Amino acid sequence: MTVRSFRSALTLLTCLTLSACAATTTAISKRELDVQTRMSDSIFLEPLPPARRTVFVEVKNTSDREDFDIENGVKSQLRDRGYQLVDNPERAHYMLQANVLQAGKSSVTAAEDAFASGFGGALFGAAVGAVGTRAATKDTGSIIGGGLIGAAVESAAGAFVKDVAYSAITDIQVSERATDGEIVTESFEQDLGQGSSGSRIVRADSTSSWKRYRTRVMSVANQANLDFEDAAPQLVAGLTRSIANVF
Repeated sequence: MTVRSFRSALTLLTCLTLSACAATTTAISKRELDVQTRMSDSIFLEPLPPARRTVFVEVKNTSDREDFDIENGVKSQLRDRGYQLVDNPERAHYMLQANVLQAGKSSVTAAEDAFASGFGGALFGAAVGAVGTRAATKDTGSIIGGGLIGAAVESAAGAFVKDVAYSAITDIQVSERATDGEIVTESFEQDLGQGSSGSRIVRADSTSSWKRYRTRVMSVANQANLDFEDAAPQLVAGLTRSIANVF
């Protein structure tokens, strides 16, 4: 066996061992479905007698998963908690407005960044890339050959065991009707960009009969070789439970 052949064989053996170990570690550590749901800011509402527990619910979905539905679950849990759902906001003491911003595959880190930005904050790029570098040596042919073998082995191992995460991020606004004698003042400001060199600031002040609270809710499901069809019910359950528990 030539020196080059020996090095290639050793590289292949090393890659096989490392890839198998990595795949096994992922399969073991991620064998159970882990679902975590968090709310960026707490909301506290004044308690009401049962007769006044009326709520108007409006849920939208601007993600690319049109079939990801949390509205039915939220409404069902509110009914179970003794709230009457009304279809006219003028008859409601509370208004719940929610928008599903994202639902699908992501990295845990990217989901955390989007969650940390809070209500109305920027989302993230779902694609996750990795860049690797290798130092140059005199035996360039062995390195290239070993790299190709390693990449092939790693790709084969990764095809069987993948660490997969799905997230669902929802912004919610809860409005509570002001009591008699309360005056709620709202201030609005928006920076409208004017090309690349200018901007236009729009400001408005008004009074309202609603006290408004905003927060962001995130649910993340993580497991080896997880499919969205298996993750979606758990994500929906986490979001609906967290949102309904505000009331």
